[in-house]
Amino acid sequence: MPGLYFHIPFCHKACTYCDFHFSTSLRTKERVLAAMRKELRERSLEINGTWGSVYFGGGTPSLLTAQELGLLLDEARAVAPVDGGAEITLEANPDDVTAESLEAWRSIGISRVSLGIQSFREERLRWMNRSHHAAQAHRAIELVAKAGLDSWTIDLIYGLPGMTVAEWDEQLTIALAHGMPHLSAYCLTVEPRTALHKQVATGRILPANDNEQTAEFEHGIAKLAAAGLVQYEISNFGREGHFAKHNTSYWQGVAYLGIGPSAHSFNGTKRRWNVANNVRYADGVEQGTAYWEEETLTDNQRINERVLTGLRTMWGVALEPLGEGFRKANEAVVQHYLALEELEMRDGRLILTPKGKNFADRIASDLFLPAE
Repeated sequence: MPGLYFHIPFCHKACTYCDFHFSTSLRTKERVLAAMRKELRERSLEINGTWGSVYFGGGTPSLLTAQELGLLLDEARAVAPVDGGAEITLEANPDDVTAESLEAWRSIGISRVSLGIQSFREERLRWMNRSHHAAQAHRAIELVAKAGLDSWTIDLIYGLPGMTVAEWDEQLTIALAHGMPHLSAYCLTVEPRTALHKQVATGRILPANDNEQTAEFEHGIAKLAAAGLVQYEISNFGREGHFAKHNTSYWQGVAYLGIGPSAHSFNGTKRRWNVANNVRYADGVEQGTAYWEEETLTDNQRINERVLTGLRTMWGVALEPLGEGFRKANEAVVQHYLALEELEMRDGRLILTPKGKNFADRIASDLFLPAE
């Protein structure tokens, strides 16, 4: 079943590290939301079947009212049925979470909340320019845990400048004490055109080195495994029954429709992405002019993407669907990584070993087929 992604391109503040498309001005909000509903209606013929998942990302979707979110969901239901077991996720900032907001979100069908905690340390939140305080992070988790949702999750960031394994252990200990059923642990990366990039370029910040980030990554895997959370994807850990259905569909190559400025779509053969500009997006939708670009993937590109995303998961990538050409072209590469104990073969699938997870992108790229 296809997934549906809504990109809500508005935020309270600009985080130091973020390179996603967003605006801190709400001036275009009503116009953009109307354009998103119109885009979804006009692309209804692209949908085949029922929605298996719906995801509100951004940006900061939780700054919308429940009524605004509900109108988008109503449009989705008008275009195609939402499966009875569908996961409907809302990304939320802790400062937007109240008992009232949670009840309103549940009333429109939200079944999973993803809390952008990032850190429980006040000084880290201030450096990140987050809109919430540490006390709000704890309070939001307490409220979400009691809200009766099907599932919920939090995001934390490691690999911060000056971070130690001890600090990362502290963060994970606090998170686990809250009893969350799922956690996404992301390594800080320095992206172009961000405040962090400028701080690094001017020498104001010394980023963590590879050894420091690797030590924190491996410590997190061990600590979360001991607590009963399964690392089902490089950055994602969950208890059985709480794996993110929407994101898992991305990693398994399921089709999805992306609505809103900068949103991406994939139908199995074509990839499409909307312009990352609120005004140009709204102009295009309203006037019927192109507001997106697209490409048709070659056979090799589709195989390479399947390898890249599949290897990130605990299920790995099945060799047979990749074809005889892939197996012949990569026989020596596969044997090399098997010998290094960075890959293993299990039931016809290539799967990263714990050692290999440190080199996931490099291994995947070494298995890529050449451009056609």
